[in-house]
Amino acid sequence: MPYTREGLAEELAALGVRRGSVLLVHSSLSALGFVAGGPVAVVWALLDALGPDGTLVVPTHTPDNTDPAGWQHPPVPESWWPVIRERTPPFDPAVTPSRWMGVVAETVRTWPGARRSDHPQVSFAAVGAAAGAVVAGHRLDDMLGEASPLGAVHRLDGDVLLLGVGHGRNTSLHLAEYRLPDPPRRWEGSSVRAGDGQMWARWEDVATDEGDFGELGAAFDATGVTRTGTVGGAECRLMPLRALVEFAVGWLAARRVPPRA
Repeated sequence: MPYTREGLAEELAALGVRRGSVLLVHSSLSALGFVAGGPVAVVWALLDALGPDGTLVVPTHTPDNTDPAGWQHPPVPESWWPVIRERTPPFDPAVTPSRWMGVVAETVRTWPGARRSDHPQVSFAAVGAAAGAVVAGHRLDDMLGEASPLGAVHRLDGDVLLLGVGHGRNTSLHLAEYRLPDPPRRWEGSSVRAGDGQMWARWEDVATDEGDFGELGAAFDATGVTRTGTVGGAECRLMPLRALVEFAVGWLAARRVPPRA
C-alpha cells in the first residue's frame, strides 16, 4: 500500500519528533518509497508531527552560484569564468531555486508562508512559528557558523532529522568546523543583488570539508544518543543538534587540529 501523510506523521512522532520543536531535515523522497501525494504529503506529515508551534527547516543551497574557477563536476573553460561571474543572475531568496537539495526541500522553499535566509550559496528555508528567527541575519562571511540558520537552530535547541540520507548529507556538522580553533579558510564568490542589477561578491570564510562526516556520524550514533527507525520505507536518524555539535567539535579537534608544539 502507498504511504500516506497520516501514516508518515505517526511514524515521525514514534521516532521522537517533538511537537513545538525546531527540526532541520535532510531528506530523500525516493528513499521513502511511494507516498500518496508525493513531496507535498511528506511536508504536511512533517508539519503535522511538529504541530502548530513547531518549525520545519531545510537547506535550500545554490552551489551553482559559486566561483566557476573551483568547479570540478564538471569544470568549465577558464575563458568562461568572467562571463559566468558577470552574467549569472543574482541570488534572490524569493525566486532562486535550490540545487541538489531534493524535492522535499524545494517544496518547503515554495510553501505558503515559508521564509528563506539571504545567502547566495547556502540559504535555508523555514516554515512555522520560529521561521523568522531561524533565517534572519545570515551573514555572507559566516556561511554555516553562528550567524547562520545552523547557529539559530542550535540556539533554539532544535533537532536534526536524516530522512533516508546518511551523515554525509548532515550539514549541521559544519557548525562544529566553525568552532574548531583557527580553522582553515578560503575565498568564496557569488553573484548578489546590487540595486537593480548584480555584482560579483567575494569574501573569506571557513574552508568546510564533509569528507569525514560519514565516519564522524557513525561515531556519534555509537554513543546511543541518535534515535533510529523507519519512516515510510526510509531508514531515519533523529538527534539533538546541540549534542551532535558538541560531540563533533571534540571528534574533529582530535583528528584535524594539529597538536601544539
